[in-house]
Order: sequence, then C-alpha cells, then structure tokens
Amino acid sequence: MGHQNSTTHRILAVATLSALAFALALTTAPEASARDLQGRLGLGFNNEFASSTAANGVPGISFKYAMTRDIAGEAVVGVATTQPGNSVFAAKFFKNLFLETNLNFYFMLGGGILNASNSSGAEFIGGFGSEFFIPGIESLGFSMEVGGSFENLTTGSFALRTLGVSFLNAGMRFYF
Repeated sequence: MGHQNSTTHRILAVATLSALAFALALTTAPEASARDLQGRLGLGFNNEFASSTAANGVPGISFKYAMTRDIAGEAVVGVATTQPGNSVFAAKFFKNLFLETNLNFYFMLGGGILNASNSSGAEFIGGFGSEFFIPGIESLGFSMEVGGSFENLTTGSFALRTLGVSFLNAGMRFYF
C-alpha cells in the first residue's frame, strides 16, 4: 500500500511540474517574427457581405489599416448603378490572437448597410480568420474567415447563418 501511494505522489508531482513548465513556456515564449502591419494601409477587396450574392452582386473595395500590431479596422465600400442597384457600406474590426511568421490569426466583428435587388438591410458578422502572406511577397495578404452572419437583406426578416469564406471572398490586400 505504501509503495502504490508513493508512486501516485510521484506521478502527481511529475504531472504538476510538467503543467507548470508548459505554462511557463507559454508565458515566456519568444515572440514570433509575425507580419507587423502597424501603420500600414491595405488596399484590396472584400466580397463576403450578402449584397455580393444577389443579382448584379457587388464586391466591396477594402481599406484595411492596422492601428497597432494587434488591432486593425477595415472600411468596405461597393456600388453598382445597374438596375436593380446594389451597394455595400461596411466596417470591420480585427484583433490579432496569434502571430506566426507569415500568418496572423484574428478575431473579427463587422457590420454594414446593404442594398440589393431593390431591398435594403443590415448585416452583422463575427468570427475568426487568418491572413497569410507568401514568403517573398510580404506586402500581399490573403484572408480566410469563419463565423456567423446576422442579416435581413435576403429574407426580409433577420436570419442567422454560418459564415465560411475563402480568400476569394474574405479578401486580398496589398499593403503600402
């Protein structure tokens, strides 16, 4: 009985020390040489709002600016003067969660005023995404996002939808 009790104490001691070492490694890990976009303006497109899938869909021109290493904002503007006319005026907020060498993983929130097929509405989105950079092409970013959308443009009443967009919709940007 005494031998089994001391073995249990050793296992608990090793597990506790391992957990403490892991926690210490997380808090003192060196910062990755992530893509630092602070003070840089990204110009590109965003095609994830509901007005882009309506008849005569319109993607938006994206202006993304990083205020700090961790926080960025984006304005999205798109207009089609066709009949029926479509438009999107939106804003998004980004908070970087993990920074890797050629990838920034972030949390995002956004909202916009939309017009499509003679209907007007609003859309709110939230979720997680990543922006990656091809080594050697450091100023070109490609985004992918997952999350949820809450909009009233396509149905006339508010609908909650899941959101999953590749870089073909979430955006590509060139950073100056």
